[in-house]
Amino acid sequence: MTTIPPPVRMRALGDLAWAAVLAAVAAAAWFGWLGWDEEYWYDAAGDAHGPYETWQVVGCGLTLLAGAVVGALAWRPFGPLAAMPVAFTTAWIITSAPGDDQGLWPVGAIMVLIGTALGAVLVGAVATAIAGTAKAPSRAGEGL
Repeated sequence: MTTIPPPVRMRALGDLAWAAVLAAVAAAAWFGWLGWDEEYWYDAAGDAHGPYETWQVVGCGLTLLAGAVVGALAWRPFGPLAAMPVAFTTAWIITSAPGDDQGLWPVGAIMVLIGTALGAVLVGAVATAIAGTAKAPSRAGEGL
């Protein structure tokens, strides 16, 4: 019987912990900023708006961005891609699917999943570029 060496086991536990934390951040971003609001409002022309205010969407986006940046820089550049899109989409489905009387929630879920995955890829790419720049040797003083 083979056993997993302790360093590999610890790394796997660390990966699982990071994934769990980032998933919790993503789900909390949905429930904390957007998942509770179902109220629409009407402007002077009688057009319906909502249910989200601009401040809620910005707050949710910044929360996701902060979690993804921390995860990408402290854990793995594309680590947030492994956890955040699925967790955010699952949280969205929990609040959106039950109230959907037209049956279109799967389309919305796919759009949410794609959008959060693209955001995680973008953050991972930027984090990789930043990490690569930070590790590049300095060329100061060359040519003197």
